[in-house]
Amino acid sequence: MASEQQLSAIKGAKVLMVGAGGIGCELLKSLALSGFQDIHIIDMDTIEVSNLNRQFLFRKSHVGQSKAKVARDAVLRFRPHISITPYHANVKDSDFNVDFFKQFNVVLNGLDNLDARRHVNRLCLAGGVPLIESGTTGFLGQVTVHIKGKTECYECQPKPAPKSYPVCTITSTPSKFVHCIVWAKDLLFAKLFGDKNQDNDLNVRSSDATSSSEHAEDVFERKKDEDIEQYGRRIYDHVFGYNIEVALSNEETWKNRARPKPLYIRDVLPIELIQQNGNADKSFVADDSSSVSAMASLGLKNPQDIWSLRENSRVFFEALRLFFVKREKEIGNLSFDKDDQLAVEFVTAAANIRAASFGIPLHSLFEAKGIAGNIVHAVATTNAIIAGLIVIEAIKVLQNDANNYRMTYCLEHPSRKMLLMPVEPFEPNKSCYVCSETPLLLEVNTSRSKLRDFVEKIVKAKLGMSFPLVMHGSALLYEVGDDLEKDMVANYEANLEKVSMAHVIVLSELPSPVSGGTILTVEDLQQELSCNINIKHREDFDEEKEPDGMVLSGWTKEKDKTTSTENGASTSNASEAVSLETKEDSDIEICPIGIESITTGTKRKLPEMSDATIPDSSKNELHEIDDDDDGDDLFMLDDGNSDGSKKKRLQ
Repeated sequence: MASEQQLSAIKGAKVLMVGAGGIGCELLKSLALSGFQDIHIIDMDTIEVSNLNRQFLFRKSHVGQSKAKVARDAVLRFRPHISITPYHANVKDSDFNVDFFKQFNVVLNGLDNLDARRHVNRLCLAGGVPLIESGTTGFLGQVTVHIKGKTECYECQPKPAPKSYPVCTITSTPSKFVHCIVWAKDLLFAKLFGDKNQDNDLNVRSSDATSSSEHAEDVFERKKDEDIEQYGRRIYDHVFGYNIEVALSNEETWKNRARPKPLYIRDVLPIELIQQNGNADKSFVADDSSSVSAMASLGLKNPQDIWSLRENSRVFFEALRLFFVKREKEIGNLSFDKDDQLAVEFVTAAANIRAASFGIPLHSLFEAKGIAGNIVHAVATTNAIIAGLIVIEAIKVLQNDANNYRMTYCLEHPSRKMLLMPVEPFEPNKSCYVCSETPLLLEVNTSRSKLRDFVEKIVKAKLGMSFPLVMHGSALLYEVGDDLEKDMVANYEANLEKVSMAHVIVLSELPSPVSGGTILTVEDLQQELSCNINIKHREDFDEEKEPDGMVLSGWTKEKDKTTSTENGASTSNASEAVSLETKEDSDIEICPIGIESITTGTKRKLPEMSDATIPDSSKNELHEIDDDDDGDDLFMLDDGNSDGSKKKRLQ
């Protein structure tokens, strides 16, 4: 039973929930049943059929409606006397500024992406509002408490960027199924169905074209009067046959690698079977483009079956045919979506055919979808546990019970017979550029890079600023905002990519030149965040490992002196503890781009269990894609010093 003090804090609180999905539904229910009287919810999503297995406030009749509004209506049925205010909107909208956040006693996050989490973290810091973060991935979950000036903010520990792969590995020397998926999704699918003008690393020259011919035709262009069957055979032979032969021509590449086998359609699938494609299931009818399926058309039932090379080839042709017959208007504007059944079928088939060529084991559609969308399945029970823990921490925050704040991890495998692992929060990281004043360092070729490169690749992509302002001393180089005059907008846009006498003006040639030693100030007016960036000129960058031509650093884990345990033994070699930056998504769990790992040498102390740590069995379950190739993985963000270090606990 709650005490009188707790009930008073609960009833007088004004709470903001961000996210009404898997965690959000459980959280809203728990808040209402715990006695909270004034709850506000922000969520931009609408309900999908795939949400219904675990987002229990929704029913099939609600599909297509606002999650925030339907969740409110559902809870008011059993708690009619409380106030719930829904917002069907993006939390990054300008309406939800610092002043909006200041009206709440606590903010509870149930978000599914790093960008929005960072945004909410910054608004809470600017407004001095306590934030409780959360996330789940399968059986794993976590709840963390963030109080300005007292605990780490959400961004005190750098979050690894999404894993990407060198172009040469994807296009020429795949060794894992994930390489085939990336090739099928980001290159082949994009080339066939996406923007034709986009850069693409696929070899588009046919075997008839000479390498010296600048005007050789693009083999992916469908010829006039060419039927879909002929077009499909030509694409198949080019990407799985001719391109492999081109790769094999470089003997040096295959000295220490298994040679791939070129695949031509005549050797895999008789022409009669291609012509029969789509006729296997005569009863199949799909007028709704969203329900079009090559599997249904071919009579393939089980997505967990691993198709043979012949079956994959049939799915490849049927999916291609259905895109042109049923969804022709979308071609040219499509991008891969894990919820697009036909797109998943095409990518699975194409990846498996390529895998067969390179001697890589084939995978089922179920497995391929998981890899392509970087996903694991959600567990409703984990969401419920995490929602309950959020409410517990929220009550502590409302009572100012700082000594009892806990970051709690939900484990898949018990440690010391504990499935819930509470640890004490840490003090803010003094090197965090978000909640401290520590400057960052940017290595860049100031004689080659433009202001646009800096704004797009660093300020927006790396620092997550939505409405940035860039200053050099008192000179304003760039600003964005809804209240700017048109001539000012035009002037700042010109600065991004200035041209003078047919010469592109780079950073060092701006009206206020940017060179080595320059300090740029970057602000986001909506987030009320400001940081300084020291510029260091650097001539050359590794195109594979540093594709942006810029390296941002200085955002590191805080170092403190090594302390000792009660028995006097050093804890400098303490076991790792893992922090799960996780996300609950619409129908399946997406492994996040923000998986935080506290490296060796760091130990979060448990109450009365100072030597307990999170077990090894839970450490590696959240990595987006396991890849062991040395030097073959690119991380697009320099996280600074990765050495383990001691961190100070909140006293």
